[in-house]
Amino acid sequence: MHIIGLLDKPSRGKVIINGKDISKLDDDAVSTLRNEYVGFVFQQFNLINKLTVLENILLPTIYARKKLNFKPKEKALYLLERFGMKEKAKSYPNKISGGQQQRVAIARALVMEPDLILADEPTGNLDTKTGEEIMKLLKELNKEEKMTVVIVTHEPDIAAKTKRQIRIVDGKIV
Repeated sequence: MHIIGLLDKPSRGKVIINGKDISKLDDDAVSTLRNEYVGFVFQQFNLINKLTVLENILLPTIYARKKLNFKPKEKALYLLERFGMKEKAKSYPNKISGGQQQRVAIARALVMEPDLILADEPTGNLDTKTGEEIMKLLKELNKEEKMTVVIVTHEPDIAAKTKRQIRIVDGKIV
């Protein structure tokens, strides 16, 4: 997941994204590509409690090096409305439920309009009903927005809800 997410370089082989071999890019170029191409959704949400929900969603836009073709605040508010959370824009992450925090994390992952969403155990800290809602949301992003969504999970029932599963055992694809 770290290699796909451009956090680590492979020890062998190549990672090519949009025709660019990442091994030939400097750290700044890789960071820019990561910010524009990949949206991350973490099991622990990784929200900043000192920032409001809206500010957490806007965080990736602060690091954008390209001119954005959208108004970040409008986009963030649209995502909050889409996820049924517009009234929580001024709330702080530690004052909302786990499912709401995960929706904020997904909105943050989407705000830069990435081609790829990497979701690391996105339902791991959620109750079953909320986990199903998050999986439905991720499936909608894949189907309706044509976004590639990669989910890493240890839960067979979560994996069974995806179009394709790749099992890795002891570091090898089986």
